[in-house]
Amino acid sequence: MMTYSKVNNLLGWLSFLIATTTYVLTLEPTASFWDCGEFIAAAYKMQIVHQPGAPLFLMLQNLFSNFAMGNPELIAYWMNIGSAVSSGLTILFLFWTITALARKVIAPRGAEVSQTQLIQIMGAALVGALAYTFSDTFWFSAVESEVYAMASLCTAVVFWAILKWDYHADEPYSERWLILIAYVMGLSIGVHLLNLLTIPALALVVYFRKTTKATNGGTIKALLLGCIILAFILWGIIQYSIKAAAYIDLFFVNSLGLGFGSGIILFAILVIGGLTYGIIYSIKKHKPMLNIMLLCVSFILIGYSSFAMVVVRANADPTLNNSDPDDTFSILGYLNREQYGDDPLFNGPYFDSQPIEYVEGAAIYRKGENNYVKVGNKPKYNYDRETFLPRIYSSEHAQAYRSWLNLGEGEQPSFGDNINFLFSYQIGHMYARYFMWNFAGRQNDQQGHGNFTDGNWISGISFIDQMRLGGQNALPDSQKNNPSRNTYFFLPLILGLLGAFWHFKYNQKDAGIVGLLFFFTGIAIVLYLNQNPLQPRERDYAFAGSFYAFAIWIGLGVLAISDFIKKKANPKTAAIAATVVGLLAAPVLMASQNWDDHDRSEKTTARDLAINYLESCAPNAILFTYGDNDTYPLWYAQEVENVRPDIRVVNLSLLSADWYLRQMKEKVNEADALPISMKDEQFVQGVRDIIRYTDYGIEGHIELQNILNILLSDNPQDKQPMQDGSRENFLPTKNFKLTVNREDVIKNHAVPSEWEDEVADSLVWTYPRNYVSRTELAIMDILVHNNWERPIYFARTVPSDNYLGLDKYLVTEGFTYRLMPLQPDTTQSPDQMIERINTDAMYTNTIDKFKWGNIKEASYLDPESYGMLNLIMNNFNTLSNELVKEGQIDKAKTVMERALQVVPEKIYAMRETIQKQSMAESLYMVGDIENANRIVNNTTDYIEDNLNYFFTIAETKPNLEMNNMQLGMYVLHALDQLTAEYKQTEENTRVKELFKNFEARYQMSGLN
Repeated sequence: MMTYSKVNNLLGWLSFLIATTTYVLTLEPTASFWDCGEFIAAAYKMQIVHQPGAPLFLMLQNLFSNFAMGNPELIAYWMNIGSAVSSGLTILFLFWTITALARKVIAPRGAEVSQTQLIQIMGAALVGALAYTFSDTFWFSAVESEVYAMASLCTAVVFWAILKWDYHADEPYSERWLILIAYVMGLSIGVHLLNLLTIPALALVVYFRKTTKATNGGTIKALLLGCIILAFILWGIIQYSIKAAAYIDLFFVNSLGLGFGSGIILFAILVIGGLTYGIIYSIKKHKPMLNIMLLCVSFILIGYSSFAMVVVRANADPTLNNSDPDDTFSILGYLNREQYGDDPLFNGPYFDSQPIEYVEGAAIYRKGENNYVKVGNKPKYNYDRETFLPRIYSSEHAQAYRSWLNLGEGEQPSFGDNINFLFSYQIGHMYARYFMWNFAGRQNDQQGHGNFTDGNWISGISFIDQMRLGGQNALPDSQKNNPSRNTYFFLPLILGLLGAFWHFKYNQKDAGIVGLLFFFTGIAIVLYLNQNPLQPRERDYAFAGSFYAFAIWIGLGVLAISDFIKKKANPKTAAIAATVVGLLAAPVLMASQNWDDHDRSEKTTARDLAINYLESCAPNAILFTYGDNDTYPLWYAQEVENVRPDIRVVNLSLLSADWYLRQMKEKVNEADALPISMKDEQFVQGVRDIIRYTDYGIEGHIELQNILNILLSDNPQDKQPMQDGSRENFLPTKNFKLTVNREDVIKNHAVPSEWEDEVADSLVWTYPRNYVSRTELAIMDILVHNNWERPIYFARTVPSDNYLGLDKYLVTEGFTYRLMPLQPDTTQSPDQMIERINTDAMYTNTIDKFKWGNIKEASYLDPESYGMLNLIMNNFNTLSNELVKEGQIDKAKTVMERALQVVPEKIYAMRETIQKQSMAESLYMVGDIENANRIVNNTTDYIEDNLNYFFTIAETKPNLEMNNMQLGMYVLHALDQLTAEYKQTEENTRVKELFKNFEARYQMSGLN
């Protein structure tokens, strides 16, 4: 018979194989949305990602890119495999963690493990490890190139290693396990900080193992010591070590006149020398505690040294060089995530509090020519009303807070409201909901902002879900058959709770340690993140460590079931039966429910839409983007697959940073530098951060060049005096004018040849903002000095208030708007953007260049992918309708034929019905009556099903789905008019009748 160790290793590696195979089969074949495109591009060329960086992750992913064997289209695939392997290894260490904890209870140290006990232990580990394998949150991160898979691996290794130390603590050299833990923690800083949250739990393991008799007081002291160690690493090592180096370098450079970096060298010598001396001293004086402490600090620093890659590569000025952290003060700001600002944690204002006093915060330094220059202080304010543990602090989210807390306009929030938001939103909505997703079930994958029909947890037990959510009996087919509707009937949750109760009953200490891991990687993160409402996406990935801890208890639930069954059967039969029950109740059920909505193997949406953005632009273009999903995939396409490297992608969210603006003045790949005239010293941090508008009553429109001169002038006469006696630049008018040189426009083909007669003498517009940041300043500079030599585009996903008021001069050419100096349509409202279309360019792009991400045939689309369907359908509908207006019917038919090949039949969300109605209209216009009627009928079916559901919900929760109800009614009315116009009697009769019925129900319900 095989030994315990062999079985443990064999089944552990089997768990790894099952998990890794699952993730490889379901991973996305190319870049995903959000940060993945940036990470892949940066890892491929060893570049710098957004704060606070992940250098070790990038270096390891770079190793995986080599398996692509030079094929750029396979680089993302192999980096995704890097995440799959990391996730599989996480499952391996989870398996070994569960066996270690289970064995401590049923076969204490030194006792021989019987066959029955072996089945119990291995069964528990298989169930727990595989349950986590197929859990929603962990699976999602396992199939894309993101840091969370590798961060989970670091956490799993550390928790497993402390249990190995616990088992071998009485043996010689057992401290090596503690040193390994310190080293892995140091390494993990170069991936993600999640791993450090295990420290309080580790402190308890050490205390319980070393003390002869644990007490409540001792336990609390050990826990506090663990928190102190966590704080020491988070602030003392990660931040204050760099801060100390920065200020020593400041003294050496500014006071002693030495070169940059001289103080850092001395600091490094002092740290290395001090640790070396301390370690030698501890050996000579036989001080083992001091020795292990110093060795652990040393190995944390060795692991942390992966951040040297950030400084080295920043000094090489790579294409992607976020924050340009090439000196100690910039790396300090990089690690502190200063570009994202500081959210209050322990004391701060309410969202309606008013600042009453400005207090200077820490000094801000930047690297100058020969020394460090102080550019100001971090702003800090005292407020008229402040509270302990501020949760509702953001003035930008005031209305969202009021809506969530049911506060009237002008009603002051109280401390009770503050705590209410903590428990109802931050813990209830942003943690407990995610927890239940993973172990009870998920309603759908549409992001939920507190409503009951999107993004909630669901069990599959009808009467419970009916009570919680209402309307489940009237659930539309679109939701019943949604791949992301996963029901577990509470079984994984119940199994985990049984395991937790069993664990606390038989080994309270270890159960408390797992519970502490569960708390610190769950609720503690909630307190630290202090999330405000209306998050741009679901944040369940932040709590993966907490779900990992619960998966341990799911595994131990097998032992609880075994104990129950063996009252009726022999122990071996009970162990086998419990394992089978556990496997069916958790991993098998979860795999069967989750596979269809985690299988991304057929989806290439992010990469292909990125290509569409780029291919919408003419050669050597400047393309302004705004968010993560219209920027990061484009970086990936350019940097990795070398798609349209001639285009300069400019992210407007980053353009307000001096380092990014500075980089825009340099050539990148095949894209020329932006035509920016500003000198670096005119826009460095602390200079022209914000230029405010002052109304001087200037009449008429002023030439943009003259306005730019005022904004950039260093002449005191061109600045307005401030209350403190200083003088600052200001914006004297919002009425702008840009004179157009017609010869430049024609020479550079800035407009189509057939539109040359419509070239305007000047662009005249009203600037929409009360301030000018570096972003707007840079765009003005580009407009003045471009001379129409390079095409300027805005991605269609850029919010319209970022167009600077140039809306009426933007022309659609695909997924972008191109700035053209054409005479605007004076018959329309000046505040309304009139969508003008370059049909020749847009037709060529749509038919010959664009890719469509396999969106019609893919077995599953994630929310970001189907969220783009409106933009995609709008592209087809707009182009086809314009071609019809121009009399190009054959081309319009071709466009709609391509639309039918591309656009999914399925409707994913109510908001898509508007474009579906428009698509039907476009098909009617080109004479495709059959397909138009099919879309009308499908859309009508969808709206009917969903409105019935919404009206059922409204019986108990009035106005909850009011927006969707009104939208459905609006589209039905539009379909009524459309089918009547094209004399489709059968379709019109049905739509008209439905509209009347729902209108009557709407009026009778008293909804408003």
